[in-house]
Amino acid sequence: MILSRSEQDRYDRQMRIHGWGTTGQRKLKASKVAVVGVGGLGCLSSLYLAAAGIGRLYLVDKEKIRVSDLNRQILYCESDLEKQKADTARKKLETLNPATKVEAVLEEVTEGRVPAFMEHVDVVVDGLDNWRTRFIINEHCVRKGIPFVHAGVSQFYGQITTVIPGKGPCLRCIFSKEPLEIEVVPVFGATPAAVASLQVMEVIKHVTGIGRPLVGRMLFIDGEEMSFESVKIERNRDCPVCAQGEK
Repeated sequence: MILSRSEQDRYDRQMRIHGWGTTGQRKLKASKVAVVGVGGLGCLSSLYLAAAGIGRLYLVDKEKIRVSDLNRQILYCESDLEKQKADTARKKLETLNPATKVEAVLEEVTEGRVPAFMEHVDVVVDGLDNWRTRFIINEHCVRKGIPFVHAGVSQFYGQITTVIPGKGPCLRCIFSKEPLEIEVVPVFGATPAAVASLQVMEVIKHVTGIGRPLVGRMLFIDGEEMSFESVKIERNRDCPVCAQGEK
C-alpha cells in the first residue's frame, strides 16, 4: 500500500507517534473493519476509524434514524430522520475521508445469517445495543479467528474488552448467561462517545501492533464518579464457544 502525498499530509500527526510511521499507516490503509450497529457507539467509532485512515469500513445496520437517536448518534441530524442509518453514515464518512472506502450493509445479523464479507475483515467493532446479536457476532469471530472489540453503555457507565480468539476469553466466557435485555437503554450521549473512542484505540493498536490490547481485561467506566477500573478476566475452559476443539 502506497501513501499519496495527500495521505501523508492528512495523517502526519498520528504518523509521528513512536512505532506508527508510514509502516503503521500502510497497515491501516490495507485493513478492513466492520462496525456492527451504527448507533451511539458505532457513529463515533466509525467516524474516528475513517479519520484514522482505515482502508475499508463496513457499516452494518438495518435501522432508520429516529429523533430519539439524535442526543448521541452524532453522524445524523434532523434532516436525516427516517433515512437508513448505515447509508447516511456512509455518505458522511466518505465526505470526511474519501480515501476510506465505506460500504453500507442494510442487513440484520441473525443466528443463521452473518454477512459473508465478515469472514474476511481484520476486526469487528461492537456498536450493538442487544446481547443476542453480540453473542452471535462473538461466536462468529471466535470461529473465524477475527478480533472482536466489545463495548456496552448505559446511563453514565460503560465497559470494553477485546476478544482475540485463542489469546484470551471470549464474550461467552465472561457472560455465561445472557444479561437481561432492556428495551430502551437510558444513556447520556457523551458516554458512548467516550467508550467508542477507546474501541477505536483498540482497533488501531491491533492493526499497527502498538501497545497492549484489552485482552483478558475488562475496563469499566463510571462517568458519575469519573472512575476507571480494569478487571482481569479469565478464559472458561468449559466455554461452549471458545473451548471447543481445545479439550
